[in-house]
Formats: sequence, C-alpha cells, structure tokens
Amino acid sequence: MPSVTRTELAGHIATAFDAGRASRAELLAAAASSHARPQVIAVLQRLPDQQYVSIRDLWHHLADVPIDG
Repeated sequence: MPSVTRTELAGHIATAFDAGRASRAELLAAAASSHARPQVIAVLQRLPDQQYVSIRDLWHHLADVPIDG
C-alpha cells in the first residue's frame, strides 16, 4: 500500500479550513467524512491537539510525510 503524502492529506482535510482555524478533531472529522484511508487517519492522529491556522501549520509536526509519492 502506498505511503501517505502531503498531497493526499491536503485533499482530505482542506474543507476543515473553510471557516478558518481547524483543530485536530476537526481535521480527523474532515478526513473521515472524505473516506480517507486508515493510514491517513493514523498520520493525523499524530498531530498535537491544538488549533491550526492553515494546512502549512501541519508540516512542522509531520516533517516525515513526503510531498508526493
């Protein structure tokens, strides 16, 4: 199974930022509602429980996730 990429993550969680900041719980909910693979959910669960202003804020915490596969 292919590894999770930043591109894939962004595709599943972009809607979480429609109203502005998003919490880890909101990111997980967006991923679940977009039918993300379990591996995507697992990566998002590694994030600290805080508010994120944009998708770019996630990359500091997910530095090991490649941009593309």
